[in-house]
Amino acid sequence: MTPRAALLAFGALALIAARPPMRVQPNPSAVIAAEIGFNRLAQARGQWTAYRETAAKDAVLFVPQRVVARDWLKGRADPPQAARWSPATVYVACDGRIAASSGTMQRPDGSAGYVTTIWRLDEKGAWRWIMRHEGQGATPAAVPDQLTGKVATCKRPDGTPPPAGAAPPADESLLWSAQADPDGGRRVTVRMWTGEAYDTVIDDRVKAGAV
Repeated sequence: MTPRAALLAFGALALIAARPPMRVQPNPSAVIAAEIGFNRLAQARGQWTAYRETAAKDAVLFVPQRVVARDWLKGRADPPQAARWSPATVYVACDGRIAASSGTMQRPDGSAGYVTTIWRLDEKGAWRWIMRHEGQGATPAAVPDQLTGKVATCKRPDGTPPPAGAAPPADESLLWSAQADPDGGRRVTVRMWTGEAYDTVIDDRVKAGAV
């Protein structure tokens, strides 16, 4: 390559690097598909195998204490039978890169519960979960008869601050927080921007000693 060609190539790469990320259209159906695929993978390959293969590197779990999923799952044998779960409602940020899924689950021992998953779109366009929370004994939100997808309103430019303690995505239209006590009590909340305020759309509360 000549010096001139190398300079042109370098300039082209610089222009590409300077461009803002491509806009992603919010797509609740894609998140629903990811959640359903996650469950199917668990039935076919094993529960913890499915968790490992779909988790982001920084994902967290509650067991019931909050743990780094990658560390907790490393080398863990799959249970003989995986739990089954199904999404009910999916909430997607305005920029299409963060989503929250709320649904029901059935454990191998026959007990029922609910599950909340926070999903993030990675640089390759794949949905990876970054937070997974299960609850039993607390009252979950009513599950609709059909799957529902909702998209947050784009954040207003007036600088309205996000709720304290929330983990802000890039556009701050969908915020989540996860808190855990040493005794196993925990709370997971998801708030969605409506154009005027943040509505709490998921509020999972589990008392100490519950599973």
